[in-house]
Amino acid sequence: MILRVALPWRNGLRFRVPSGSRGCCRSAHNTLRNDDGRPIVISPPLVSLDIPDDWAPCPAHSCFSSPISSSNEQTATVIDGKFIADEIKTRIGSEVRRMKEGIGMVPGLAVIVVGYRRDSQTYVRNKMMACAEVGIKSMVAQLPEDCTKDQLLGALSSFDADPSVHGILVQLPLPQHLDEGKVLDVLRPEKDVDGFHPLNMGNLAMRGREPLFIPCTPKGCIEMLLRSGVEIAGRKATVIGRSNIVGLPTSLLLQRHHATVSIVHAFTKNPELITCEADIVVTAAGVPNLVRGNWLKPGAVVIDVGTNPVEDPSSEHGYRLTGDVCYEEAVRVASAITPVPGGVGPMTIAMLLSNTLDSAKRVYAFT
Repeated sequence: MILRVALPWRNGLRFRVPSGSRGCCRSAHNTLRNDDGRPIVISPPLVSLDIPDDWAPCPAHSCFSSPISSSNEQTATVIDGKFIADEIKTRIGSEVRRMKEGIGMVPGLAVIVVGYRRDSQTYVRNKMMACAEVGIKSMVAQLPEDCTKDQLLGALSSFDADPSVHGILVQLPLPQHLDEGKVLDVLRPEKDVDGFHPLNMGNLAMRGREPLFIPCTPKGCIEMLLRSGVEIAGRKATVIGRSNIVGLPTSLLLQRHHATVSIVHAFTKNPELITCEADIVVTAAGVPNLVRGNWLKPGAVVIDVGTNPVEDPSSEHGYRLTGDVCYEEAVRVASAITPVPGGVGPMTIAMLLSNTLDSAKRVYAFT
């Protein structure tokens, strides 16, 4: 039997402060709170995690950490991303109402879409519906597939100059004739709720720095781990995929939480040998069923970011979504796993809403 739970995280980050450390790594929860005083997003500010690396000799009997689970045969707990995301959205909605009642303003999110890709249209529609659920004002600029760079930058500049817009995202991927990097360079970091601006990414990578926004999917992955009671500090983590959107920022974020991180990509030799050593596996390769059960360490926690359409004539739309992980095999090895769909996807949207709310609070100095 598969258990589906979303465990609350009550004890903060459970890792030991090395003796003599000047910093404090006890949980310093995000100050964004709803009207009942509970945090909306429990991931702490990254700078609160930054402590000196105090290297000490390792006693012979403790050089090897014990695995998360000693069981060789088990059934994984399902980390219910939709349940967690719904709880977060409820609290965001409460905070948006408090803002509206207090100062007469609400957060605003603008999305720029180029072309009519079916998947992009679906993603944008889901984001707009989520905004409506929590009371965030949303607007969409739909541009044709063959739009020029100037047309795209014009739409971006218009939203940049609009004080009622607190978050802007450009739906990726863009058509090949448009340079994503140049577009992100123009976007103001203060409205970069996707967290992809080089300034936000750079601050994510550097100890002692705090990005204005953390990319939504990686932030959602960490939030699920924390809320499920998974210890990150000191654990081995493998990130499969190194995209700027998921793989790279996820690896940086795991490092900021003191995991020992390996990155597996298309040029990695024997990727299964690296992955099977990991306590935490985050996969965002975009390859259906890439990760088999024998890739996983018994008791590992698996976060499957993949959302791959696979042909299925029995499905209403002629296809079904599957992850990067062979789910039927993984649930017999892992201690916890995210489903596809219903895992990372809802959390990505919830983090987008959270980032937009954070941006509006920052602009209005609303606490």
